[in-house]
Amino acid sequence: MEKIRLKRFNTVERISHVVLIITFLTQGASGLARMYIQTAWGKGLARVFGGYESALVVHKYVGLFMILAFLLHLVYLAFRIRWRTFPSSLMGPDSMFPQPHDVKDFFQHVAWFLGKGSHPRLDRWGYWEKVDYLGAVFWGMMVMGTTGLILAFPLISTRIIPGWGLNIALWVHRIEGMLAMGHVFIIHFTVAHLRRQNFPMDRTMFEGSADLETVRDLSTHRRVAQQHENHLVAMLLRPGMEPPSETRTDKKEGNVERVGGARRFRKSLGLSVNRMIRTIIR
Repeated sequence: MEKIRLKRFNTVERISHVVLIITFLTQGASGLARMYIQTAWGKGLARVFGGYESALVVHKYVGLFMILAFLLHLVYLAFRIRWRTFPSSLMGPDSMFPQPHDVKDFFQHVAWFLGKGSHPRLDRWGYWEKVDYLGAVFWGMMVMGTTGLILAFPLISTRIIPGWGLNIALWVHRIEGMLAMGHVFIIHFTVAHLRRQNFPMDRTMFEGSADLETVRDLSTHRRVAQQHENHLVAMLLRPGMEPPSETRTDKKEGNVERVGGARRFRKSLGLSVNRMIRTIIR
């Protein structure tokens, strides 16, 4: 029997994540090569990029590409936000925007770690995922992008800021870069890949969906399953699922069209979804 999966990320989000991985690793490696060029491993890392000066060229151009990708991501968000109900649309269970209950979820999660309570019932995105997203993507890009542009174009920058501002920008850029790498390689990797449920790797971001049983075991999607019964059907991905004879399926999109007795099919599907929701939130 094929496993039922819950959709987590669309194609644009998955491609964006791959682009972020490649550019972040490139920036980290080229930056470390220049910072530690006096060491043997720093020189070896610089040779990957063609030497000390070439590492700087790569660092600058990839940095500019990251800023462009960030701006495109902002455009993507502008199309994703439901402006008719803004700003209330930012506070739904599908939103990455921090909400008051995230603070409660954090402390309840800590209590659960210590064996003092139950696991919090999380929305589609946990509080740590929101910290990852807002901290790494927005805070990181604003700080690293701003200081990077100052350092990449010093003659233009010093028309606006004093010369000693370049020294501050350099140290802020370095410190924030080290913090970013520390967060990604220690915290993000541990939470995303090294937990016993995900080890050795969580493939959700690359596959776009998560196994229903894993989701239930991790106690995620509970509140979203309760509050969004209507669109849970669209989140269910059952590979090779064949609907009854009175319906037909759009193979490309996986949508079931209403033909003949499709109402009976929708009714039976709704009953199945309700049973599944009760299983998820049990």
